Amino acid sequence: MNRLISPQIKNEETKLDLTLRPQCLGEFIGQEKIKNNLRIFLDAAKKRSESLEHVLLYGNPGLGKTTLANIIAKEMGANIKITSGPALERVGDLAAILTSLETGDVLFVDEIHRMNKTIEEVLYPALEDYALDIIIGKGPGARTLRVDLNHFTLIGATTKMSLLSGPLRDRFGAIYHLNFYEEPEIEQIVRRSAGILDIGTDNGAARLIAVSARRTPRVANRLLKRVRDFAQVKGNGIITTDLAKEALKMLEIDHVGLDHIDRLMLKVMIEKFNGGPVGLQTLSAATAEEIETIETIYEPFLLQCGLINRTPRGRVATSLAYKHLGMEPPKQENLL
Repeated sequence: MNRLISPQIKNEETKLDLTLRPQCLGEFIGQEKIKNNLRIFLDAAKKRSESLEHVLLYGNPGLGKTTLANIIAKEMGANIKITSGPALERVGDLAAILTSLETGDVLFVDEIHRMNKTIEEVLYPALEDYALDIIIGKGPGARTLRVDLNHFTLIGATTKMSLLSGPLRDRFGAIYHLNFYEEPEIEQIVRRSAGILDIGTDNGAARLIAVSARRTPRVANRLLKRVRDFAQVKGNGIITTDLAKEALKMLEIDHVGLDHIDRLMLKVMIEKFNGGPVGLQTLSAATAEEIETIETIYEPFLLQCGLINRTPRGRVATSLAYKHLGMEPPKQENLL
């Protein structure tokens, strides 16, 4: 899936993402409650000269979990090692990383909910006792060797909190939920990124990009980059309101951030299933999209916008969805 407004990071964006990433809590825009709690959490650990407790960050893709992990490490003056749940295929992979950590280091595990259960069980004593239990040999002659580890901080990130096992979740000292951003916050992010990239924008253009960015910083930065390309080809390199409107229209992104696939999903619900309720499997078959993609990418934002509702029987298009598509809502809607 190669959607312009997908919150998932693309390989070619890694360099841009690093360039625009805030380096400290003071530069991080939005998520005020989390920042306030983190400041106290970090300051207390530094005053005690202790490693930070393990931290779990969860929320939709593109909201800043990786950025916050890097900021936490930098604020603590610690080195950070980055891996992901799927990358840890064998116990030896985890053991090699854990034994290489120095005191106070941060280990960041992205998509921690996809970690192998066997590896997860080996991680428990490492998180609680800072020790690694390794089984040497097989059968009756097998024995357990305990290796002491330096005190470290695990930062886990997940988009699916429900898939994280209870025992692993309970071993995190602090759990933070990253919410979608407010439009003024996204506008600040657009202005900050434009300044870093040395892109001229007027007030209307920054606001227009912000309202089309699905309340997600990664999408805002991607749109800014695409609109900048358009401005350099069609204009003089300065992003004006009119140029931004023209660029977003060409990219098929409307004034609330929906693209042609979002609108297709709403049209399918309304035209083929009378607005719903529609089961996820049926919706997946009708739109040729995977169930996981619908749940992770499309649904959260459509719910935030009030364009669909979840019911026990399936998904339902709201009256706002009808109006957004220029259709007349039915007089007697079966909507929540």
